[in-house]
Amino acid sequence: MQKLSFIAKRLIKAVFVLLAIVVLNFFLIRAAPGDPAQVMAGEAGAADEIFIAQLREQFGLDRPLHEQLLVYVGGIVTLDMGYSYRQQQPVAELIFDRLPATLLLTGTAFVVSILLGVLLGALAAARVGQWTDSLITVVALVFYATPLFWIALMAILLFSVQLGWLPGFGMESVGAGHSGFDRVLDVLQHLILPATTLGLFFMAIYARLTRASMLEVMDMDFVKTARAKGLPPGRITRLHVLRNAILPVITLAGIQAGQLVGGAVLTETVFAWPGIGRLMFDALLQRDYNLLLGVFFVSSAMVILFNLVTDIIYTLVDPRIELK
Repeated sequence: MQKLSFIAKRLIKAVFVLLAIVVLNFFLIRAAPGDPAQVMAGEAGAADEIFIAQLREQFGLDRPLHEQLLVYVGGIVTLDMGYSYRQQQPVAELIFDRLPATLLLTGTAFVVSILLGVLLGALAAARVGQWTDSLITVVALVFYATPLFWIALMAILLFSVQLGWLPGFGMESVGAGHSGFDRVLDVLQHLILPATTLGLFFMAIYARLTRASMLEVMDMDFVKTARAKGLPPGRITRLHVLRNAILPVITLAGIQAGQLVGGAVLTETVFAWPGIGRLMFDALLQRDYNLLLGVFFVSSAMVILFNLVTDIIYTLVDPRIELK
C-alpha cells in the first residue's frame, strides 16, 4: 500500500515536471536560429516571400508565440504531439515506429554496462593492489576517456571491414527477407557492435564506482565482524560488501539510463541504427520543430520513469530504505 501511495505521488509530480519541460523546450527550440519555412522553401527551389508566407501559415508558424505554445501544450495534454511538416506524418507515429529500435539498443547497452561494470569493479576491489586491479583500472580509464564516435569507427573498421565478423551498419540485412528466428539472429548480429560501443563508456564508470564503493564498505565494522566470525570471503563479498556497495551504482545507473537515449544519437548515426536518436538528429538538421519537441518529450518521460523505477529497486536491494 505504501509503495502504491509513493508511486501515485511521484506520478502526479511527474505530470507537472513534464509540463514544465514541455514549455521550456518549446521556447528553447523557438530561440534557435533558422526558420523551417525558409529551409523547406529553399529545398523546393521556390524561396520567394509569397511561398514562404504560405508555408508559415500552413504550419501555424505565423501565429504569435504564445498561441503556438497553447496549441502545442493542449496537444500534449491529449497525447497529440503534432504533425511533422517535413516527414508529412504525425509525430507520435514517427517516434513510436523508431522507439522499439532505440529501446533495444539502449536496453542492451545498459544491461551490458551494468553487468560488466559491477563484475569488473568487484574483481578489482577483491584484488586491490594486484596486477588485475591495475589492468581493470587502466582499461576503464581508457574507455572513459576515449570519444564514443572513435570507438564506434574503430569497431566498424576492425570487426566489420577487416575481419568481416559482424555487420557494421543498419538493424537488419537489406533485402535478406529474413523471418522468424532467422530475423532475430540477424538483428542480434547487427546489435552487437552498437550496443557494445555504447555500453563500454558507461561500463567504465560503473567499474570505477563499484571498486571505490566496495573498498569503502570493506573497512566498515560490520564487514570486520563478519570476517571475525569466520564467514567465507566469497559470502562476505556477495552478501555484505557488494549488497551495500551497489547502492551508489544503482543511483548513477538510474540517472544515466535516460541519458543513454542522448548517447544513442551519436551511436545510431555512426551505425545507421534506425532509432529516435538518429530521428532527432535528422529533425535538428531539417528544423522540424514538432518532431524535435516530440522526441524531447518522450525522452524526458523515459528519464522520469527510470528515476521512479530506481527508487523502487532501492527498497528491493536494501529493505531498510523506506519510500515516502
